[in-house]
Amino acid sequence: MKVSVFSTKSYDRQFLDQSNVIAGAVHRISYFEAHLDASTAALARGSEVVCPFVNDQVDRDILEILARQGTRLIALRGAGFNNVDLAAAAELGIAVARVPAYSPHAIAEHTVALILALDRKIHRAYARVREGNFSLEGLLGFDLHGRTIGIIGTGRIGTVFARIMAGFGCQLLAFDPVESEDVKGLGGRYVPLNELLSSSDVITLHCPLTPETRHLIDRQAIERMKRGVMLINTSRGAVVDTTAIVAGLKSGTIAHLGLDVYEEEGDLFFEDLSDQAIRDDLFARLLTFPNVLITGHQAFFTSEAMQAIAETTIANIAAFEASGKPLHEVTADAHLRHVQEKGLRA
Repeated sequence: MKVSVFSTKSYDRQFLDQSNVIAGAVHRISYFEAHLDASTAALARGSEVVCPFVNDQVDRDILEILARQGTRLIALRGAGFNNVDLAAAAELGIAVARVPAYSPHAIAEHTVALILALDRKIHRAYARVREGNFSLEGLLGFDLHGRTIGIIGTGRIGTVFARIMAGFGCQLLAFDPVESEDVKGLGGRYVPLNELLSSSDVITLHCPLTPETRHLIDRQAIERMKRGVMLINTSRGAVVDTTAIVAGLKSGTIAHLGLDVYEEEGDLFFEDLSDQAIRDDLFARLLTFPNVLITGHQAFFTSEAMQAIAETTIANIAAFEASGKPLHEVTADAHLRHVQEKGLRA
């Protein structure tokens, strides 16, 4: 099949080409660095499969263009599908597939890295030492052992994260409409969201972006948090209200903030903008806080995860070619059932 892959970097080409070769090099893959949007959709003309990434635009207008050009499958290179109009895709006869799981360890471990770096102020210490400043003033951290960790969303990633933090000797609180026996087995206790917010020293987000979770962490949620809390988001940017987060930082309620995602990241992440001014004023404001650590949506970025993403993407395409149905199809009805049955599980 002819496949058009958008928002590609060298590493995408490397892993997708390897997986395609292993599968017998049966697919003709074209790579485009450009994001998928109204101005670039024409690049996919004649492609039966379009493969977008997390910040590509796959709304009704784009889907209508793709359908007219012969596209029959949207093969997402990730677990999230909040950027796709599933109802419009169904109306146009375009199937949507995703990669439901690749490496929960990658994202869980990156979450822990953010926690440790913020707690022990590794980012600030690194910069000081490079300048010959070996003072410890302002670098005081705290023991994680015995601290209360609040986990919002206990699917694959949240469960792996819980297992790691249990190893640190932390107390685990969890919030998810569907409880995980694995988390309970680690000593985790499921509580209402308000109790988790008010009792946790560290709060981490591991839930997908849905209408129910958009701005789950807003001004009211922050007001319920313990003063001096650490907040970590490695899920989806819009799960938190960034304006409210800035206010929480200014008030001192949020003492440490770690982000791997940002709700307006589409024009920022995955690009080298080092020779430009950041035109997003809210993001620029976040960067002024010394107790904020931001990475550019790299939590998933391990060789194991990239290989799994590529293999599953190629497998989705192969299954669609053989049967008209990808291995991991996403439909509006299936998504609704997933939310009802799986709660906040990513």
